[in-house]
Amino acid sequence: MISFNYETTFNLESETKVSNWIKATITAEGYKLEEINYIFCDDDYLHKLNMEFLQHDTLTDIISFDYTMGKLIQGDIYISIERVKDNAKDFNVSLKEELHRVIIHGVLHYCGYKDKTDTDAALMREKENHYIAQMA
Repeated sequence: MISFNYETTFNLESETKVSNWIKATITAEGYKLEEINYIFCDDDYLHKLNMEFLQHDTLTDIISFDYTMGKLIQGDIYISIERVKDNAKDFNVSLKEELHRVIIHGVLHYCGYKDKTDTDAALMREKENHYIAQMA
């Protein structure tokens, strides 16, 4: 089950289409979906979580809490719409593309992909681009 929750005025276009895309990504990666909760929020909301749970005094676009057990995907993904909008401008891409990137980024973490090293980050970006192209 995938649920979309809103702690801001933002609303996702076509929840069903996005949900089906996420499920297809999980299946393609050899995992099974149990439950993912997406929480769309603002910078203040996500900054508080970043401080409380990660002790990071920075703004971020996404924080994911991974409860995956083996190949069964579970987690909570918090996304700051303010950060996504700013990043879309900075990277000169549409809001929709940047939003899809962070949505699938969290899922790819659940599927075992990392992004702390340059090599891992390059593979993560390749996977993001692959799945974003499928959503278009």
